[in-house]
Amino acid sequence: MKRAMTGIFAAALAMSATAALAQGKPALKLGGILDMSGLYADITGTGSETAAKMAVEDFGGEVLGRKVEILAADHLNKADLAASIARDMLDNQGVEMLYDVAASATALAAGEIAKARNKIVMYSGPASIRLSNEACGPYTVHYSYDTFAQANVTGLATVKSGFETWFFLTADYAFGQDLEKDTSNVVVKAGGKVLGSVKHPLNTSDFSSFLLQAQSSKAKVVGLANAGGDTINAIKQAAEFGLTRSGGQKLSPLLAFVTDIDSVGLETAQGLLLAEAFYWDLNDDTRAFSKRFMERVKRPPTAAQASVYSSVLHYLKAVKAAGTTDAAAVMKVMKETPVNDMFARNGKIRDDGRMVHDMYLFEVKKPSESKGRWDYYKLLATIPGSEAFQPLEASRCPLVKK
Repeated sequence: MKRAMTGIFAAALAMSATAALAQGKPALKLGGILDMSGLYADITGTGSETAAKMAVEDFGGEVLGRKVEILAADHLNKADLAASIARDMLDNQGVEMLYDVAASATALAAGEIAKARNKIVMYSGPASIRLSNEACGPYTVHYSYDTFAQANVTGLATVKSGFETWFFLTADYAFGQDLEKDTSNVVVKAGGKVLGSVKHPLNTSDFSSFLLQAQSSKAKVVGLANAGGDTINAIKQAAEFGLTRSGGQKLSPLLAFVTDIDSVGLETAQGLLLAEAFYWDLNDDTRAFSKRFMERVKRPPTAAQASVYSSVLHYLKAVKAAGTTDAAAVMKVMKETPVNDMFARNGKIRDDGRMVHDMYLFEVKKPSESKGRWDYYKLLATIPGSEAFQPLEASRCPLVKK
């Protein structure tokens, strides 16, 4: 009996020591660098932070005996601040992976910091094609959409519909420039013609002079190579100018979200063609996730926010499978494992870091077609990822073997 009790006591001590060791492990910290207060706050912001936390909760809250913590910081749409935040998170706060990194200029800046430290960064909000081309790295993943796919899906469909002459209103930074360039290439390749463009500063409140130039161009399509508040303001002011109704021109927002349509209103936005990587009402899985998200955020998730949930979950599963947080080992598992969840079906991370998945072409409903708030899209086409995204052989990423 004494020997038995001694054995039980020893086993209990061992279990207690193991538990204490697990509790003593540092938390696995994931850091979001987000627009929490600016023109992209509705697209990413607190919604992206919430999506990341939901992914952690659904995963179980810990991995490899370590509690998973979600951090978030506001970059104020300043590239130098984004780089500073990334440096602090990775050097001082023990962050192992950066998520979202909303906006292209800020992502390019923060991404260089992550690359120098061999840390994984998973982009959801930014769209610049440079992130999987010249700025790619062995541990970078461009997860949701990019300027090539947005241009390829929206631009091609618009030209095929007979709207072959274009004029661009372009946000004057990396994202806008890439979006205009990629869309122009699609338009010309499809037989269309670009009549001109004008660049506007980020976070513009008055588009009148830019819209007058677009109006005088007589182009059939005015392509909005911007996003967030800039897209919302441009659409609203274009309606006030009568570009679409009296002028007969068609607006084409090249990166728009369901939250943008809500801000603009169906009366003004009806008929717009737009490409999206995700829509809350697409199928049973998207509806189930979006219902839970809306209980917390009071609005459906954007493609960027849904992408954050998917990317964080994919990362945590890879950490568990790899048995380590080592970036090379985790990235190897992530690239070998297809993404299958409410965001993507058989998604695949390529050598250039591009996560390839289906894209969708939607038309904004008329007010009479909508059943209520957030019921805004009609699905026109599902475009396979192999057709939507830049072909790997055309990649400018130095990691891709030609």
